[in-house]
Amino acid sequence: MFKALVINNADGKVSAAVEEVDESRLPAGNVTVAVDYSTINYKDGLVTTSGGGLVKTFPHVPGIDFAGTVIESSHDAHKPGDRVVLTGWRVGEIHWGGMAQKARVNGDWLVPLPSDLSTRDAMAIGTAGFTAMLAVMALEDHGLTPAAGEVLVTGAAGGVGSVATAILAHRGYQVVASTGRSDTHDYLRALGAASIIDRGSFADPAKRPLEGERWAACVDSVGGNTLARVLTQTRYGGAIAAVGLAGGAKLETTVIPFLLRGVNLLGIDSVMCPVPRRAAAWSRLRTDLPLEKLRAMTSVAPLGDVPHLAAEILAGRVRGRVVVDVNA
Repeated sequence: MFKALVINNADGKVSAAVEEVDESRLPAGNVTVAVDYSTINYKDGLVTTSGGGLVKTFPHVPGIDFAGTVIESSHDAHKPGDRVVLTGWRVGEIHWGGMAQKARVNGDWLVPLPSDLSTRDAMAIGTAGFTAMLAVMALEDHGLTPAAGEVLVTGAAGGVGSVATAILAHRGYQVVASTGRSDTHDYLRALGAASIIDRGSFADPAKRPLEGERWAACVDSVGGNTLARVLTQTRYGGAIAAVGLAGGAKLETTVIPFLLRGVNLLGIDSVMCPVPRRAAAWSRLRTDLPLEKLRAMTSVAPLGDVPHLAAEILAGRVRGRVVVDVNA
């Protein structure tokens, strides 16, 4: 038996509670992991509160991330005692996830945990930090350098935004953090933001297809009108890494920024990201994300707090990263 957060659906009403689960109920897979920590992401909020249209079969265990130690394996790359981390691959959506003391998955989905990174720190990074790193890598692959100018981070106080701000600042970029929460200004400056802009600056639709050039690049976790407005303000040859849709999935814009300024919109997917790119991102996280900043943006919660935290993250009231101690 092991402890897990289990989601049930009774006549369309979704509920979540911590239960004792028999190991025989674990899904198919060739590696079983003793989980130390999981973490709360926006997608976890959707899955835990309503299923989010992502969960097809109940009962279900959420948690799109986890880190822990292999206890059983028939996979060539993993053996008992190995420390591993998992993000993505639809785990926590269509496959039982990491909000539990045990998880069983396909070993191809696991990444060896860097030897100098704890399982707690790995989950402080989680999908949010991993996605932020992929976004920075994509922008730099496109040619972004600190000399290019200001880099905007939208939704900066959230998980992806917090890590992106810390990484970019550490690499010498002039980061402008966009947020609607005045109580996070000191927090964002501590992460390295050079200045802060209110998210209301992007609330109204652009009146022209092109506005004044300002941003050399942007990491955008908001989408919707914010992304549309940032496109009109991005400098010639600049790029936006689109990582989320907290502000909406619909994008109403024109092709003018692409045609007249050569602006590039880079889509970032962390769920099905190929293994070599994953390994490169985790390696970069160890050098480009200062651990003291990571730990400063992170809090720890017990498994039983997840239903409340799920609602809080959907309401935009979670700052930084929340690690879930599944054994607490």
